[in-house]
Amino acid sequence: MKKTLTVLLVAGALLGASGCSTAPTLSNEETCARIQGVGAGPSSNADKAGMIKLANRIRPIHATASGELKAPLMSIIEYLDESAKQNPDTAKLQDLQAQYTAAGQTLSAVCGGGGGQ
Repeated sequence: MKKTLTVLLVAGALLGASGCSTAPTLSNEETCARIQGVGAGPSSNADKAGMIKLANRIRPIHATASGELKAPLMSIIEYLDESAKQNPDTAKLQDLQAQYTAAGQTLSAVCGGGGGQ
């Protein structure tokens, strides 16, 4: 009985672990295509609700983004999150603004504005 229970526990643990495996990392081209699909235009993040929605659409892309685009996407998410707060920290927001701008430049350079590399 103990052996059967042990075997069942081990099998359950293995099945659970396989279900929690991470998603594959996307290429730059795939990441760019997904980013362009969220419609991250200026009108998408004009107000607090828009910023929250945009950040929430970027989060799943960040999770599987290419290594080169992971950090810029995180900078964008952090900026949008801070901007959407009821009372954003002005000093923090200024620091994040520079990172947000640099992230946008990186995305433009890597994605080429038209469809990735």
